[in-house]
Amino acid sequence: MKADSSPPLAPAMLHILLALAAEDLHGYGIIQEISRQSHGHYKLGPGTLYDNLKRLMDQKLVIDAPKSSLCNDETRRLYRLTAQGRTVLSAEIDRLHSVVQEARLRLNEKRPRRV
Repeated sequence: MKADSSPPLAPAMLHILLALAAEDLHGYGIIQEISRQSHGHYKLGPGTLYDNLKRLMDQKLVIDAPKSSLCNDETRRLYRLTAQGRTVLSAEIDRLHSVVQEARLRLNEKRPRRV
């Protein structure tokens, strides 16, 4: 998937990529980070999380991260954002920025009042 030609990301995918942008995380860590980043407004259940992680992995945007010596739970799978995933996330952030700019312009336009 190329960043410049990709369709907008689904909200769950966007939030997962954002959660993984700073560090490798396991599933529950991703859910916690999404909740933290959205101030509790966006909640992701395990089914939605793992369905979307599979899609992101199929698209090579997320991979399994190697276990570190800091992770003392061998049963938890860690996920990592790939370089391609970072590129797609960056393109999506640019797209959203353009949408917000356009929305602000439209909100500030003076239009005649309808009576």
